[in-house]
Amino acid sequence: MRDSDIIAAIATPPGRGGIGVVRVSGKNLRRVVTTLAGSTPEPRRATLSKFFDGKGSVIDEGIVLYFPAPHSYTGEDVLELQGHGGTAVMSLLLASCLSAGARLAQPGEFTLRAFLNNKLDLVQAESVADIIDASTSEAARCAVRSLRGEFSHAIHGMVQALTDLRILVEASLDFPEEEIDVVQQVEVVNKLAALLRQLENVFSSARQGSVLREGISIVLVGRPNVGKSSLLNRLTGEEAAIVTAIAGTTRDAIRQTIEIEGVPLHLVDTAGLRETDDTVEKIGIERTRSVIGKANLALLILDSRLGVTPEDSEILGTLPTGLPVVHVYNKTDLADRIPPLEDDAKSKSEIYVSAKTGAGIDLLREKLLELAGWQPDTQSEGVFMARHRHLHALEEARNHVTYAVELGAAERHFDLVAEELRLAQKQLSSITGEFSPDDLLGEIFSRFCIGK
Repeated sequence: MRDSDIIAAIATPPGRGGIGVVRVSGKNLRRVVTTLAGSTPEPRRATLSKFFDGKGSVIDEGIVLYFPAPHSYTGEDVLELQGHGGTAVMSLLLASCLSAGARLAQPGEFTLRAFLNNKLDLVQAESVADIIDASTSEAARCAVRSLRGEFSHAIHGMVQALTDLRILVEASLDFPEEEIDVVQQVEVVNKLAALLRQLENVFSSARQGSVLREGISIVLVGRPNVGKSSLLNRLTGEEAAIVTAIAGTTRDAIRQTIEIEGVPLHLVDTAGLRETDDTVEKIGIERTRSVIGKANLALLILDSRLGVTPEDSEILGTLPTGLPVVHVYNKTDLADRIPPLEDDAKSKSEIYVSAKTGAGIDLLREKLLELAGWQPDTQSEGVFMARHRHLHALEEARNHVTYAVELGAAERHFDLVAEELRLAQKQLSSITGEFSPDDLLGEIFSRFCIGK
């Protein structure tokens, strides 16, 4: 990847559409603009123009926008050609850009150049992809807040606080003969405690944003005919799965995503787990076990008339260790009484529902949100869109600051306090990209779509 190259890409989704956009970015684009549009339009003003190929033939007519550096998305000269959205027209326009000296942009290369030219920091650059990928309206709003720089501002504030603390600590180490050491140590301890509280708050907001971004994968498991498919249909509000009285109707995993308070929950209905000689059903059961291994949460669907049967206990014993399980007692509308819970089930989460009537479904939704880690009372305006690497860096920084607080409170080993602060600062700076290795940047931007 050479940032001196001129790059071009179709920036709208493939297929037919009313409008299609080809985007070009690079240094000194005036010659390219003249070749493609016949003349250089007034900067940042939509201009009606004909679009030409390399031989001077008219390809299309549309809107041309020219953004001279540095006042553009990438910080370079940027050209946007907005034409009719046919696949042939877009291909011809892109080919004209390539013949004029551009090369095809790699995924995420426009945003990477914006990052390299200090138009965006790394958190803001990642939020561009998060806005595009957002599966709920709340996730989109959260990503926009990160793009505006709210998450970055919080990180920069903590980095600055760490810098100030390191100055105090280093001063006490460099001038041990001065009589200000005790005063400085008290000040360091107080500021460390305040910084730790701030880190906890930011980590909590970021964790909520991670739930919004990723959601959780929930697998419905149980014996045949306990109502897994009926429950999936009730939760999704549509007939996503076929429901019959015949055991083994569901042969393959059925995936549906629902939204509860803006949180995406990915539900997977699976084949009933039992011994069978049916070849197709066996394949479905094997796929079920594969899906269970990738889930964040399992709903063990039980018949409320029977309680936990030996078959249910056997299924429970096959679930991965550490996988959270909710016991969902279904068919309460058919039960004359609810049998007592088994001792091993009393320590688990349990919900009584009727997939047929809808009774208990709201309680089940609340339980799913709780286990997803979402706090309904969270002020969404303060939630940051966060990725796993952000959470890991924040957690590592918190660990370093916590250890520094312990060392500072003991009024000893201030050389170790200085090192812990340095490591915490490095972790936080990696979030915004100030200390990000090239291979990390390549991994992040390669997941963007073409044209961004």
